[in-house]
Amino acid sequence: MSINLSSAASAQFDAEVKHAFQTSGKLRDAVRMRAGVVGDTYNFRTMGKGLANQKASQTDVTPMDITHSKVACTLGNWVAGEYTDIFDAAEVNFDERRELAQTIAGAMGRRADQLIVDALSAGSTIAHGSTGLTVAKITSAAKTLNDNGVPMDERILLTSAAGIEDLLNEEKATSADYATVRALMSGELNTFMGFNIVMMETRAEGGLTLASTTRDCFAFHKSSIGCAIGLDISTEVNYIPEKTSWLSLGKYKAGAVTIDTAGIVKVEITE
Repeated sequence: MSINLSSAASAQFDAEVKHAFQTSGKLRDAVRMRAGVVGDTYNFRTMGKGLANQKASQTDVTPMDITHSKVACTLGNWVAGEYTDIFDAAEVNFDERRELAQTIAGAMGRRADQLIVDALSAGSTIAHGSTGLTVAKITSAAKTLNDNGVPMDERILLTSAAGIEDLLNEEKATSADYATVRALMSGELNTFMGFNIVMMETRAEGGLTLASTTRDCFAFHKSSIGCAIGLDISTEVNYIPEKTSWLSLGKYKAGAVTIDTAGIVKVEITE
């Protein structure tokens, strides 16, 4: 006797995973995205700055001769799968589908984030100075981005839970600033000093690098990092007779790369 999963059940599981995936990752909307990539490599194209030229009457236009370049992004194949034994499932009379959907989506979402974190390795650095995340460090990061001509909008500050706590405890973060940081802690607010704040917890995938007591946080612009997707999150559920189990499998093909180092500042903090 064959064991099959109905197409409706399979489609529902896939939909549940995709829905959960949208909320499990934190950086998907914080970078430049390119979907539908064919092959294992995608080239993000960049354009240099132009210089306006004065034009005399009845003379030819002088071209700006803008430099064009490309940055190669290598895509990797990622899977998250789990077996569900039909005897165990029958014994406990428990439907694992929804819980598995959340687990698979969470694993994929964290992996998608980690690809981006790993690409955030370039740019200038604000040394930890034996201190945590401070208003002064955020101000310095903003100044660096301003000096580099980075647009004021779509800036992100990626930090740890300890970094948010540092801001809350800092003496300078008083009155209105204190209330703002408290709102960050509670999730009521996600912006501070012109940055969209993203807090990343400790993760098995690596998360934000912690070397001894120094944590790497990042202030960056959305256009400075590119994420290429060949296969967006998708799932399949198959019965494996040799294991008398269902294999629920999530699949994802993607990569991330630094596009413009001028739009990235590494902010070291002490934890």
